[in-house]
This record gives sequence, C-alpha cells and structure tokens, in this order.
Amino acid sequence: MRDYILLYINGEEHRIGGEQAFVPITDYLRYEQGVCGTKVVCAEGDCGACTTLIGRVSGNGIEYKSVNACIQFIFQLDCSHVITVEGLKLNDQLNAVQQSMVDCHGAQCGYCTPGIVVAMCGMYNRTCPVNLETIKEELTGNLCRCTGYESIMRAGLAVDEARLFKADDHYPPAAMVRTFKEHVGIPIQISAGERTFFNPVNVGDAVRFKAEHAGTVIVSGGTDVSVNANKRGMEPAHLMSTSNLPGLTEICVRENVLEVGARVNLRDLELYVKDLIPEFYKMLWIFGSPQIRCAGTLAGNIANASPIGDTLPFLLVMEAEIEVTGTAGTRRINMNNLYTGYKTLALKSDELITRIFIPVPEKSELLKLYKVSKREQLDISSFGAAIRIQRTNTKIVDAKLAYGGIAAVVLRMKKTEEFLKGKEFTLDTFRAAGEVAKSEITPLSDVRGSIDFRFQLAENILLKFFYETADERELACL
Repeated sequence: MRDYILLYINGEEHRIGGEQAFVPITDYLRYEQGVCGTKVVCAEGDCGACTTLIGRVSGNGIEYKSVNACIQFIFQLDCSHVITVEGLKLNDQLNAVQQSMVDCHGAQCGYCTPGIVVAMCGMYNRTCPVNLETIKEELTGNLCRCTGYESIMRAGLAVDEARLFKADDHYPPAAMVRTFKEHVGIPIQISAGERTFFNPVNVGDAVRFKAEHAGTVIVSGGTDVSVNANKRGMEPAHLMSTSNLPGLTEICVRENVLEVGARVNLRDLELYVKDLIPEFYKMLWIFGSPQIRCAGTLAGNIANASPIGDTLPFLLVMEAEIEVTGTAGTRRINMNNLYTGYKTLALKSDELITRIFIPVPEKSELLKLYKVSKREQLDISSFGAAIRIQRTNTKIVDAKLAYGGIAAVVLRMKKTEEFLKGKEFTLDTFRAAGEVAKSEITPLSDVRGSIDFRFQLAENILLKFFYETADERELACL
C-alpha cells in the first residue's frame, strides 16, 4: 500500500501525500512549486486559462491530452505527467507556437495566453498539419476576454512546423513509463485529518471500500465532483478514484452492441463512434470543450444523474444497459430503470458502474439527438431530447422518445410514443404528437428557461425532427 501520489511535472518526479493530495494541481503548481504560468480564473473548467497537458501510459509510451487543471485534484493524477506552459520551451527558447503567438500578436492582456499556447501545443503534438477548422475546434475551450481570436487563429496557422514542441522528444518517456508501471499496481490510501482517499487496483477492493465507507464519492474524470469541491466547498470524508482500475478503458462492438468501459473518456468515445453512431458523435462534440471531453467519462455523466445530462436521453431511447459491480458480483440495469428520483440511482451502497452497453441503431432507423442551450459549446442544457423512429413506407412502426430538462429525471415520453405508433409519417402527425407531449410533462421555470419555453420546446422538437428526417416527396407535399 502506498501513501503518496506519484506524478511528474515538466519531467521532474513528485511524490505527494497528506493534505497536499487533496488540493487541485493548480494550487500545488502555483503555491508549492512557484510554477505560476497556469492561470486560474473560473475554477470550474469553463475558460481554459489553466490548460495543461496531462500524459498517461499508453502501451510503451505516454499519450498526452489537453485538460483543465483547475478541476484536476492531485489524487486524480497518480502515474501521470503534467506539462505546464513553463515546460514547453526548447533549450530556453520559445517553441514554434509561442513564437508564432508573439509574431502574430496573439496575446493581448495575456491572462488566457498560457492556456491557449498549451492547448495549441497539444494539438500540434497530436496532429500535424492542421487547418483553420482544426484550430477552432481545439481552442473551443479557451476563452479570450480581449476578443483577440483573429490574431490567435493567424498564429495557429503560421506556426513553423520544423520547430514544433514534441512531448516525447522533450521528455523521453522510457524512464517515466518504467516508474509508472512499477507503481500502478500498488493501491494507495492517504489520510489527512478526517478525510481518506483510496485508489484501488482491482474492482473487488473498490467495492469493498465503498461498502465499508458510507457516502464514498467516486472520482473518475472529476469534471463535476471537482467543480463542487471548488465552488460549493464539498469535502467528502471518503474519496475513491478509478484511475488505476484495470480493464475499464476498453471500447468495442460485440454483436452490434457498443461496450464502453467506465474509465473511457468522452474524447476517445467521440472519436470511436464518429462513423458508427454519427448522431451520438455530434452530441459528444458539443458536450463540452476538448479539455472537458478529455477528462470526463460516460459513466460519470450517468452517475451524476442530472436531468439535463447530455447523453442520458440517447441512452434511454437506445435501451442501454449499465453493468454495476458490487460485493455480490455484477448485474445489469436498463437505463430506463436506473433513476428513482432527482440525483438518485437504483444502485446498492457497495456498487459502482463498470461498463455501459449500448445497442447500435439499425441503419434503417431514424435517430436524432437535440441539445438546446444558450451557446453551442461550453454550456449546460436547458432542454435535451432523443427521438428514435422506425418506419415502413409511410407508417411509423415504433417510436421511442426521451426528454431532459422537464422533470426531476430524464423522461421516456410513453404517451407520445404510443400516439405515434401506427400513424402516418406526416407533419400533421408530428404536430398532434407535440400536443400529446405537452400534455404529459410538468416542467418548472429556472434560470435556463421558463415553463412556457419548455412546453414550446416539447412541441417544436417533434416538428424539427419531421423536417429533418422526412424525404423529399413528403416535404414537397407540404
């Protein structure tokens, strides 16, 4: 058993225990190491000023991803390598991205600049050459308060590719990988005051710890838990990370069912389903910034149990199943039976999510996923929906609908589904279905939308679905 977190920062080894293990990596960088280039502004993963490159073992090398450091706590980062803006220089000279930002006047006030530089270096470390669309996508999670995006885009396109920062060249991975592999199989338990952190190395130990410590908070990507810690002062007595659990990072398709391990991050899932389930890919693309998607997990979005969780309507209409593991073994729960109330799951106290099973839609099915928010990127949903229709010629054979943001849980729209079955696939049918949908919901007003707004969305989303999926002949008849 270890009592410390092992990580590297800009190539130097650190072993961190005690109270320091419970702080954000940004606090450790700034206050303990004097590495102040990583800025903290929002402390909730929205602005990207704190972007760092976080590398983890992949095969015999290290794979780096751009991640918001403000919501990455030390206890999440065992056996990882953190590269900050200070670690990007090449022999005390600016690297190509940094030099291009200078030459193209990409920095204005400068507060957001380190995060932008790190994100751009991460992009070039992984992909080269790049184009304007790639740069825009990769910098979605980096907000510039001075609205200097045009010069930043120019800087990204003007990078001298011959002088690019490459992590493996600057930080040879062999020694780090060897050290990580020596440590990753050893469980960690760290206590500080009344708080205990546990990092198990097998699922059996994980569920036993959860069974013995009521109220244990599970941390995977930490994109929600860490925000609650930063913004709401949440300090659970017992924390457990899944970062070193083996066998939970697999994504595969077996017998037309997509299997997703609980540790699979949303970015990897997004890339995997791009051609397999294009609608799901689009939803994941707007789920959050690249920095959020590189950290967050599908299992975490499910466990968070928010009625506006972006992936949940899709999982409900696909009749996805959740594999949960406890001291008595594993079992599967249909997503439609998982939520028993607001933020309440039908899990036993010792159980945790280990896999998700998602049937792959047939090519003949019509599937559309919707997220309504004030911004396309970096925003929480006001309303979400998934609509899955099977039709034969002009008839609707089967219908599955789920709406989020209109109740304490994401709702399957059973009355609307029954109304649609057997009806003609026409605008009048979907207009009438909209009225049925309005009749079976009782939304609330909140900061993201009024009751009337949500009633209107419940109706309009069905009309939008028709216009997006009707064939040319059906549209010509309108």
